[in-house]
Amino acid sequence: MDPYVVIQYNGQEQRSSVAKGQGNNPVWNEKFVFKVEYPTLSNSYKIILKIMDKDLLSADDFVGQAIVYVEDLLAIGVEDGAAELQPLKYRVIRADQSYCGEIDLGITFKVEEEFNGEAKRGSKDSK
Repeated sequence: MDPYVVIQYNGQEQRSSVAKGQGNNPVWNEKFVFKVEYPTLSNSYKIILKIMDKDLLSADDFVGQAIVYVEDLLAIGVEDGAAELQPLKYRVIRADQSYCGEIDLGITFKVEEEFNGEAKRGSKDSK
């Protein structure tokens, strides 16, 4: 098996490298950056981790997926606009809803200092 992960969040998508020759216990240890908004009552953002098996002569195979709810992660604790969460295990589920393993995921949240030219907190002084 030559697995890779497709990471989806709120219309954004990124892909890990293929873990060639690592079989059923691949290690990626890669970093990805997504623009994240704080969830409100009207939305429930989630990170979807789709584990795929790379095939050379046919379409890649879906292995399973794990879903991480951003609201739950933020509830763990964000102080001063930042949080670094140590890797947690998330269950990987096949298309038939059966369990097929776990994936470890560590996440860091950081506040973007400026958004569209406006200060995130307070007002911007001009001198």
